[in-house]
Amino acid sequence: MPDHVIIFDTTLRDGEQSPGCSMTPPEKLKVAEALVELGVDVIEAGFPITSPGDFESVRAIGQKFGDRATICGLARCRRLDIERAAEALKGIAKPRIHVFLATSPIHREFKLKMAEREIVKTAVEHVKLAKSFFEDIEFSPEDAARTELDFLAEVVEKAIEAGATTVNIPDTVGYATPTHYFKVISHLKQHVSNIDKAVISTHCHNDLGLAVANSLAAVEAGARQVECTINGLGERAGNAALEEIVMALKTRKDYYGVETRINTPKLCGASRLVSSITGMLVQRNKAIVGQNAFAHEAGIHQDGILKERSTYEIMRAEDVGYVGANLVLGKHSGRAAIRSRVIELGYQLDEAQIETVYKDFIALADKKKDIYDADIVALIDNRLTVTTDRWELVRFHIAAGTGTIPTATVELRDLASTKPAGLDGGDESTTTPKTHKDASIGDGPVDAVCKAMERIVGINAELKDYQVRAVSGGEDAQGEASVAIVYHGRRYHGKAVSTDVIEASALAYLKALNKVLRDCPTEKALPGV
Repeated sequence: MPDHVIIFDTTLRDGEQSPGCSMTPPEKLKVAEALVELGVDVIEAGFPITSPGDFESVRAIGQKFGDRATICGLARCRRLDIERAAEALKGIAKPRIHVFLATSPIHREFKLKMAEREIVKTAVEHVKLAKSFFEDIEFSPEDAARTELDFLAEVVEKAIEAGATTVNIPDTVGYATPTHYFKVISHLKQHVSNIDKAVISTHCHNDLGLAVANSLAAVEAGARQVECTINGLGERAGNAALEEIVMALKTRKDYYGVETRINTPKLCGASRLVSSITGMLVQRNKAIVGQNAFAHEAGIHQDGILKERSTYEIMRAEDVGYVGANLVLGKHSGRAAIRSRVIELGYQLDEAQIETVYKDFIALADKKKDIYDADIVALIDNRLTVTTDRWELVRFHIAAGTGTIPTATVELRDLASTKPAGLDGGDESTTTPKTHKDASIGDGPVDAVCKAMERIVGINAELKDYQVRAVSGGEDAQGEASVAIVYHGRRYHGKAVSTDVIEASALAYLKALNKVLRDCPTEKALPGV
């Protein structure tokens, strides 16, 4: 049997550190469920010491999924960090504490101000502390790729001696190249006397666009765990993309001779879920899960594909759960057809969710002649709201054109305005949410709508990114709008679809504003003030 490569997913920890990609605890649970269904071996669920939210997320994910995957909590080489991680993971079936300490010269001198002997002593002391709580302990010498090889080998050997069962070799700043990283892993294999007592892991960042290539080089050198994220999310340029690692190992099994436990037809579904929750668009030409991954434009390619798919495709679209532009449904399709297609697309929705998607489908069918798979996926993704938003769009009206000042009137519903009887001294309950209206001018219709919504919710944000793309083909295609806003130095994303791109833009912007309010619930006490 071929060797097994452990897939360690850190979307919920390192991926969430990507600007604007913070997730609420319910959203993290939803992503964790997708990772478990995908077959991920280890889920790094968070960094428990950093916030109560991270602590609760790690604990909730561990309690719900700890019997199906190893659940990992991150900790610095500090007693409080390790104790907090152990508390979050207490009582679950398969816990792991991941302890890290920087080892490179630049980190030793400028960040830690510690000598080599202090580094070794601190690493050993805290690995032993973590080991006193659980058997499964991972140690990472941060910035390993820029650490002297002999010193790196010493730290790794001492960490294994102290009880580490996995030693992760991070390319923290994406500095390595494949040849360089291969040599690092090979050096450890050759010079760490007890290396056979631990799994060698990789954790590569994509600053030079080499995260996947470096990870594969490490596997070739003997690493048997790869740390990665869905869609390559992560700080700066991101981490190694899980879907690319998995499909590279599967497609080139003839070369690497290793396997993973990943259920690959669920890759695209996991990608769409993470994109929907974080608001981070997947680029069209992204390998494996991008919209163009299995599209063929050139005549020569199309001719070859028609004769034999393997002429221009090295993997099958169905092997990764890819959804193309197949025409599948029309205006007269019923609930049974919708339910069947949703299941075929890999979604597991309850009857209430099916009914919601069906109603959205009927509304879309009145606007669009033909409904494609991609349209159905967009409808589902648009409804994948795990946490309740405070504000929802009721209606808007715009006046715009050449020679006129773009003006928008917007009505929003405040879902937080319902209250039980007796609240604030009242005798009657309020069951109908209040609506609020306002108007604004702008540089264009979209700008005017966004500014009117800002006036209602009381937040003035800075728009940093705005994109619109077609979900499927045709003049009546749905438009998917994606926005990124900055408020008080933090970035927030929103994404929405509609056949009306102004409506899609408004809904996406409102999603981003709702995320701001989740982070700052007291930022605006009363609408319009």
